[in-house]
Amino acid sequence: MQIYSNYPLSIIHYPLISVLVLNYRTPKDTMRCVEALRRQTIADRIEIIVIDNHSEDESIGWFRAQFGDTQTVRIVEQRGNLGYGRANNNGASFATGEYLLVLNPDNTLPPNALKEMLDFLKTHDDIGIVSPALVYADGTVRPSARAFPTIGDLLRKRIFPNAWQKRFDERHRYFNERKTIDVDWMVGACLLMRADLFRTLKGFDERFFLFFEDMDLCRRTKLLGKRVVYMPSVRVLDGKERLSGSSIFSLMTRKTTRIHLMSAIMYFWKWRRGGED
Repeated sequence: MQIYSNYPLSIIHYPLISVLVLNYRTPKDTMRCVEALRRQTIADRIEIIVIDNHSEDESIGWFRAQFGDTQTVRIVEQRGNLGYGRANNNGASFATGEYLLVLNPDNTLPPNALKEMLDFLKTHDDIGIVSPALVYADGTVRPSARAFPTIGDLLRKRIFPNAWQKRFDERHRYFNERKTIDVDWMVGACLLMRADLFRTLKGFDERFFLFFEDMDLCRRTKLLGKRVVYMPSVRVLDGKERLSGSSIFSLMTRKTTRIHLMSAIMYFWKWRRGGED
């Protein structure tokens, strides 16, 4: 595991929650995300692990200057871009909290968000993963709670995007309601779980460089008999632009689209018989 880390977290700090924030060339978003975490009502029970995925920009310098002397923030510098799943797994190896939050850097949590999610998770032993509503700056709710897709869904998305969007809206419209509901999987932008569950699952499947690792994690969680729950009473500001929404006409021009398709092939092959390979 090729990792550089700054000094260990203070031995007098006993965190309840470890938060993983993976940075790749988005230092401003990451710093804004960390500052929001430090304003949480339970900030004194949080450790923040910032993982830089070999950004090769000003990120590390900014983080060291801003957080280098902060006892509750750890900076993990990777010597290569290892992908989303593997980088988060590496960061999780430093986590000491009872609970684990996987958080994208462009998500901003309101002050009471983490406490509300934690209180809900602590009182439901049958829940594996809980995730909030992700809301764009204009108030639009991101469709982050989803049903497992089929190969046909993927083909429609790429070849007939309008038909796919209609089917998507029909299958997911109830997720926008303001009620807690069980779902198949959640977009991996803000996932709270018990750290023991993450370890039992052996983290994200590192064969997925980017995309589908969140879907795969939720699917394995459900195989253990644990629920995946959407909690829209907690609303988190999401600044993410969709990376996987390109049509078939951009397949040869967008690297992210090609990665998305390769991950899709890997996912459907892995789950072709309804179980892991």
